[in-house]
Amino acid sequence: MSKTLIKVNNISLSSFNKNILDNVSFELKNNDFITLIGPNGAGKSSLIKVILGLISADSGSVTKAKKLKIGYTPQKFIVNQFIPISVINFLTLNKNVSKDILDKTIDITDIKDLLSSSLQELSGGELQRVLLTRSLLNKPDVLILDEPTQNLDINSQKTSHRLIYDIHKNQKCAVLMISHDLHRVMKKSTQVICLYHHICCMGKPVSILKDSQFNKLFADHTDDLMAVYKHHHNGYE
Repeated sequence: MSKTLIKVNNISLSSFNKNILDNVSFELKNNDFITLIGPNGAGKSSLIKVILGLISADSGSVTKAKKLKIGYTPQKFIVNQFIPISVINFLTLNKNVSKDILDKTIDITDIKDLLSSSLQELSGGELQRVLLTRSLLNKPDVLILDEPTQNLDINSQKTSHRLIYDIHKNQKCAVLMISHDLHRVMKKSTQVICLYHHICCMGKPVSILKDSQFNKLFADHTDDLMAVYKHHHNGYE
């Protein structure tokens, strides 16, 4: 049964007289995998921060289901080089989590071999898996990911995307993800929101590919995306 977990109502935000978000509205339901796309500076990360309550909008509101649990991984995570901390200690820092849940989550993200390592020693892909593990420890209803594959090599991107899609499917967790990886977006998302301060277009991937506003923003990618999407789905139908 479909249930609305987060409802974004007419959110507007500005900073130093610069428009960041303009009348943005959408809903995230319990079975959704929504990908938020748009050019750099379009307001995507700001929208995520408004949803999380990290910054306040100028107008509008965000309504969340009662007792909603959210897991979040930021776009950037700076490891303090002067305060060494192991992966296992980082995972449990300020978290009251049972050993059973901890062990199961570590198995899901396959980081058992990293537990004794220092955060400072991890590669970009390894650090992303650790951050994802920590965000899953409270068994979230919604997983919010801000460009989780940014600055990763191709193989790490593929592994990360596959893991996120498996979590969405197997953990029954709704996902709201910012991504620039348009090819993978079009393959797996249940809905795509194209943002450029306002919502330019929104809908299923196949409908987004045909939208004129999407084509204006991503003209250089449209032909390749159309080919990839057709190949993946053996046609649109």
